[in-house]
Amino acid sequence: MKAPLSWLRELVELPTDLTPQEISDLFVRVGFEVEEVMVQGADITGPLLVGKVLLIEELSGHKKPIRYVALDCGEAKTRSVICGARNFAEGDHVVVAIPGAVLPGDFHISSRETYGKISDGMICSAKELGLGDDHSGIIVLSPEDAPIGADAVELLGMNDVIFDIAVNPDRGYALSIRGLARELAGALDLEFNDPARLQFSSLRAKDGGTPCKIREGASEIFLRTVADVDMSRPTPLSMRRKIEKCGMRSISLPVDITNYLMLELGQPLHAFDADQIAGTLQVRSATKGEKLTTLDGEERVLNEGDLTIADDKKVLALAGTMGGVEAEVSEKTLRITVEAAHFHSDLVARNSRRHRLSTEASRRFERFVDPAMAEIASMRALE
Repeated sequence: MKAPLSWLRELVELPTDLTPQEISDLFVRVGFEVEEVMVQGADITGPLLVGKVLLIEELSGHKKPIRYVALDCGEAKTRSVICGARNFAEGDHVVVAIPGAVLPGDFHISSRETYGKISDGMICSAKELGLGDDHSGIIVLSPEDAPIGADAVELLGMNDVIFDIAVNPDRGYALSIRGLARELAGALDLEFNDPARLQFSSLRAKDGGTPCKIREGASEIFLRTVADVDMSRPTPLSMRRKIEKCGMRSISLPVDITNYLMLELGQPLHAFDADQIAGTLQVRSATKGEKLTTLDGEERVLNEGDLTIADDKKVLALAGTMGGVEAEVSEKTLRITVEAAHFHSDLVARNSRRHRLSTEASRRFERFVDPAMAEIASMRALE
């Protein structure tokens, strides 16, 4: 479990003079193995600014596609840089390393002539900033989250410490920021700001929309259906960065919300396209020969007894393990049903073994999830 110090501090007010090593020692003291302590941002010096793409000039006559990009970085002049990435357009906000900046690997940014143009800086990818392994395209930010000229180091929370903690099978609660922060609070006798200690009475009127039935394999299930979904709405930057620091990638706002709550509370959730559900959503065992194409693109022939989530016509997911493409949330989705359930851990473990499919969700269910978290997480998803 990767736990960012910045997120832990939201739940427990750790003394500011505690060093990363001392916090690591605290985790060891309460029985965890800390596999790695990663200090992010220590090898980055600015300036890194948010820039708006004003104009893109496509340069021809080269072995690979090259662009000459004019940027507004909140400075007195327009700044132009060479960039080979194709995943951004005019009007997008991006991260720009200004000459004088130093990036991971002691990579010094300077103004230089290349491809017959003066490149006065660099537009950055997540990998170039040490924020992840994705180097396929540069970081594109929402204008609402990232104003022109903002300090990108602060905005992206680059200066952080990530603790990679091994969690034993009997301590499944610790596969969450909530569980780890509670251990630190107990070790230091500090107040714990429990994210599960919230009131949801005002949200109860929004419940419903998709009927459900448990035939076997779960003690309870909660469904919340949301209409008029805008799939073009971006994930808030703060949520996106927390997910990325925990080793996951941002996908879309509905999926990011379910992953965020799983990381925070330890309760896996799944988002279905509500309009692809035929009739009643049910937890049941598969019959021999039923098929499911899971979200990883693999068609799976199900075994009798595999625990599934199905509707009146077809299997939609391997319960507690992975969803299927039949009811996958897409850019065309208008209504979403969020499912949170307490599945029996032995049946989820059997799903994983039979299909050789270990996921973030199955890891948690196999190690036991607090039954009280299902309703809380499903309510939080509506916030």
